This record gives sequence, structure tokens and C-alpha cells, in this order.
Amino acid sequence: MKTLKKLSLAALFFSALPSFAQLQDEKNVTITMDLQPILQLNMTTADQVNFVFDDIASYYGGLIRYGATTLKVSASVTWDLYAVGTSTNGASWDQQVKYGTAANPNAIGALPLSALELHQRGANNYDANATGAQTDYSAQFSPAQTTAVGVNSIYTNANPYIAPTAADKYIQGHKGTVASQDGAPGGSYLTATTSAGSGNISDYMFIIDYRILPGLPAVFPNAGDNAGTSQSLTAGQYAQPGVYTMNVKYVLLEDQ
Repeated sequence: MKTLKKLSLAALFFSALPSFAQLQDEKNVTITMDLQPILQLNMTTADQVNFVFDDIASYYGGLIRYGATTLKVSASVTWDLYAVGTSTNGASWDQQVKYGTAANPNAIGALPLSALELHQRGANNYDANATGAQTDYSAQFSPAQTTAVGVNSIYTNANPYIAPTAADKYIQGHKGTVASQDGAPGGSYLTATTSAGSGNISDYMFIIDYRILPGLPAVFPNAGDNAGTSQSLTAGQYAQPGVYTMNVKYVLLEDQ
């Protein structure tokens, strides 16, 4: 009983004291988040893709290198992807070796870069601003006996960092700024689904086949631009035998 009386007195004592505001102190720290734009292109390919034309059948029917290059895209922004063929002068193959010493005015060493044809597996689904005949390289290679000028010919430029125009081919996306219509959305082949529709894996992974069709005589009948203007050798001319090289560059950039 005595203990209960003491507790009661203490409670009465503290309740009689005046009340004070709660004391408070604070410090702030600023949190910064820096979201860097990410564009990542992974490419699996041989360093050099070789075409050796050593019999009449290969000249007449052409040669195809199936699945020679695989491209995989990861991006945090809307993006475009294009291929460009280039060389020392940006217009014709670089002639490394010339076979034979006889001078023949009909034997031409300046062969058009557009003689290289591409076929992509995985179509361009974001090409609303396209104005050319072909929006991408998804068309199947034409039969050797059928001339298809420029349908699969690679886009060419002496400066490979000048993006194709709306009239040229892209692998994915296209030149322009139509919202959600001309650039592929951010995403990755690592997280894309395999189902049909926007965001499927075929929007982020592309398998590239290459073809060269010299023809008989070797004039490269399919060489041309995306408007269907022929760039093949003229009648009476033929490609000078030798070793030629060109460079194919794949450029991934933020959609502009």
C-alpha cells in the first residue's frame, strides 16, 4: 500500500509542471541520380567475310554467306540501327590485287559498293518516316536470273557516320521524329520476349546474310540505290579480275 501512495504523489508532481515544445534538430543530404543514355551493340561475326569466284557457276548464280553476322541491341533510349558500306573513296571497292598485266579499257577496277547485298532476319517494325522503295533489308534475295536493282543493295557513303535519309534503308528504326513510330523503343535482346508484337526479340536481334552476284559478264546487275537507279557496270564493260575489299559498318544511334 505504501508503494502505491508514493507513485501517485510522483504522478501528481510531474503533471503540475509547465509543458514545453518538443526539441528537434535536422540535417539534409542531396541524392543525385545520373541516368546516362546507353546504346550497346554486340556483334558476332568473322573479321573478314570472303567471296571467292573461281568458276562460272559462282559468277552466274552468285555466292551467299548465310548468318555471317549477328547483331544484338541493348538501349535505354529510342534508337535506330543502320548498315553502311564504305571504302577509301566511299564509292567503289578498294582494289588490292590486279590479275594480269594487259591493259583493257573494258576491264573496270572501280566496282560499285552497292554490289554487296544484305538480307536481314527480323524486319524493321519502326519505319513510319520511310519514303524509299525498301525500308530495310528483309526482302529475300532475288533469283540470279531476275534483276532486282537496289532491293538488297547496301546503303553507301564516304562518311559512314552520316545517317541514311528517309529514302534509304535502315535495319531498325528510321530517320525522323514521329513519336513511337520511327525509332525502336529502349529495351534489350536480353529481356525481350519471343512472342509476336512490339518488344519481341526480333526487334533487338538481327541475323545478316550477304550476297554478291557478279553475273556474266561480271557487271553486278543488282547494284543500285534504294530508288532503283542502277549502279552496275555499263554494257561492254566487265569487272577486272583481282582482289577487292570494302568495309561494312553497323551504326547504332539515338533516334533523331
